[in-house]
Amino acid sequence: MIRVLRDFIAVRKQNSETKSAGGLHLVHLDEEKTVTGEVVAVGSGHLMENGSEPLEVAVGDRVVFSKSLAVEVKDGEDAYLVLRESNVLAVLG
Repeated sequence: MIRVLRDFIAVRKQNSETKSAGGLHLVHLDEEKTVTGEVVAVGSGHLMENGSEPLEVAVGDRVVFSKSLAVEVKDGEDAYLVLRESNVLAVLG
């Protein structure tokens, strides 16, 4: 498992595969500009002059973020995308 620091989060990218009406699996090309994923780890918070402020996202949240702002990190078979919480565009339902 991954542990992130301060205002960083780790996300497991969700499968971008969909099925066509005929049942064929359609894989989206890697040209996507945004990525949807599930938060699997959060840091301790934003470091402020008077202490730290907790992050708004939590483990289990589904988030959308720009692929260009994330760094891929591999731990054995597991792969994560690590980014700052401020780079999250939205939390989904």
